[in-house]
Amino acid sequence: MYSKRNILIICFIAFSTNFLAQNDSLLIENPEILKEEKGGIYRPLAPSKAAFYSAVFPGMGQIYNKKYWKAPIVWGALAIPTYFYLTNNREFKRYRNAYRLRLSGFRDEFTLDDGTETVSKASLEAAQEQLRENRDLSLLVAVILYVLQIVEASVNAHLLQFNIDNQLSFRPNLINNSFNINRATAGLTIKYNF
Repeated sequence: MYSKRNILIICFIAFSTNFLAQNDSLLIENPEILKEEKGGIYRPLAPSKAAFYSAVFPGMGQIYNKKYWKAPIVWGALAIPTYFYLTNNREFKRYRNAYRLRLSGFRDEFTLDDGTETVSKASLEAAQEQLRENRDLSLLVAVILYVLQIVEASVNAHLLQFNIDNQLSFRPNLINNSFNINRATAGLTIKYNF
């Protein structure tokens, strides 16, 4: 009981900053306000617009972010599983129709004129199972790629607003060891100018 009360108090203190925070009234009234910052213009709605455009038409979010070279990659990435979905679905329907005709006692496309079957009933069932699995897997891959391109457009729109100028640098350096002159020590230097 004692530990539950302490956890509750700690959670209340940790989350109370969110409860007591004030919202910027200018952004609530007009969310299209552009904030001027040191490195450039901050557009708070750019990531959501990029995600919306990508959701409406895949690749449009990448075009909105002015990353034109990514749009054909998105289109190709979505076209490949779509092609395999359509191909597997067409073949699945073909084998399913042949299986239904054979169960009904009619001739199917896998039965020759003299009545010999080129594909057995068990093979028709196995082909249907495999083609259904391939079709469903292609659909799953297409959905995952669709969601990933939306996320990529949104993240890219976020990252485009970061300040990346020459005042920020991260360079590996060799540092001379003052105690042992014969050995150099590897290190990193982070430089930030105000």
